[in-house]
Amino acid sequence: MTNVLVIVGAQWGDEGKGAIVDFLAEKADLVCRYAGGNNAGHTVVVKGKVFKFHLLPSGIIHSSKINLLGNGMVIDPHVLCEEISTLEKQGFSIDENNLAISSRAHVITQNHIDEDLNKGGKVGTTGRGIGPCYTSKIARTGTRMGDFVAAEGKFADKLKPMVTDTTHLVNESITAGKKVLVEGAQATLLDIDHGTYPYVTSSNPSAGGACTGLGIGPTRIDSVIGIGKAYITRVGNGAFPTEQGTPEEMEKEEKSDSCTEEDISRANSNEDYFVGKVLRRQGREYGTTTGRPRRCGWFDVVAMKYAIEINGMSAVVITKLDVLSGLKKIKVCTAYEIDGQPVKWFPPDNNTLSHATPVYESLAGWDEDISSITSFDKLPLAAQEYVKRIEQLMGVPVAILSVGPGREQKIVLDSKELL
Repeated sequence: MTNVLVIVGAQWGDEGKGAIVDFLAEKADLVCRYAGGNNAGHTVVVKGKVFKFHLLPSGIIHSSKINLLGNGMVIDPHVLCEEISTLEKQGFSIDENNLAISSRAHVITQNHIDEDLNKGGKVGTTGRGIGPCYTSKIARTGTRMGDFVAAEGKFADKLKPMVTDTTHLVNESITAGKKVLVEGAQATLLDIDHGTYPYVTSSNPSAGGACTGLGIGPTRIDSVIGIGKAYITRVGNGAFPTEQGTPEEMEKEEKSDSCTEEDISRANSNEDYFVGKVLRRQGREYGTTTGRPRRCGWFDVVAMKYAIEINGMSAVVITKLDVLSGLKKIKVCTAYEIDGQPVKWFPPDNNTLSHATPVYESLAGWDEDISSITSFDKLPLAAQEYVKRIEQLMGVPVAILSVGPGREQKIVLDSKELL
């Protein structure tokens, strides 16, 4: 039985974790976030209504759930209060009954933001002050939420009733047998220790970060599920073996959610840039936090197997399968070639990865719009075969397929690792 489920990003982020957490939150008592700050962007669609979260857990729009911001997070009080205010204007009640903020979480200041804007360009940060705040934390010069709300001020007064010892709260809940859904931000390949350093985030978004970022022991976690797109994207700088097109080409592109017949035709003629363009536009691959266009590429099994091992994943969720509709051939990277040698293990550093040439396997595509399909056996045969093949290559089951952003667009294939 799964009582404590950790959801992590299995790629370079933006995999659709928020929508999956929202889908799973119905059965949870607590929804907890453990790392990062408002550099995250989670989009949830409910009955056509779009919610965008940067700090609040995606379970916040579910009634009777406790949502928790863990000690491993860094929090901008201004942004958090704005996010709460936005939901309150939409009719949601946000108070200490459904939101708990760790007194140990660190506070992002304007100085952190200024420093990030001045120095973060090299690695392509969001400029939200995340890295400098974590630097202050490690240097033991930071301010924690407990100290912040002890002083008077507009934001402090608003947040003070919600600030508490969340470590005790989450452990007490687990002991009581409650269902706990743990929500990651960013992703494994951006992990400060295990990602493509230095082009990484400043925290541990992998599963180990859930333990330190919430204050729970590893034996309390029942299941870890990784979220990955049916293709892969990356924002900012760093190596990206299966990228289609170049960042320079992408930056010249007009933002759009639709493709022309020429775009599709040239993508199907294997023109790299147009493959990336089709994935970007059909997948609406523009950052929730920054609006930046995302670099797009084919599904990378080497990277996924690395993420599976690092996190101890028992299953994965594949999102945005619908984005591949219209492509005649779909490629899957099964290995790399580096300096003329075949490699099936993800390299430990960005420099080596930047020399990796992907080895592809081609699978048949499909033309049908699959966004309204609600069962696996109703999918086009080629779509079924694609999912089965990447499942075989990954070595772990696909628990959920997503064919669109809405709750109703999730297909459960294997529920034994879910809440």
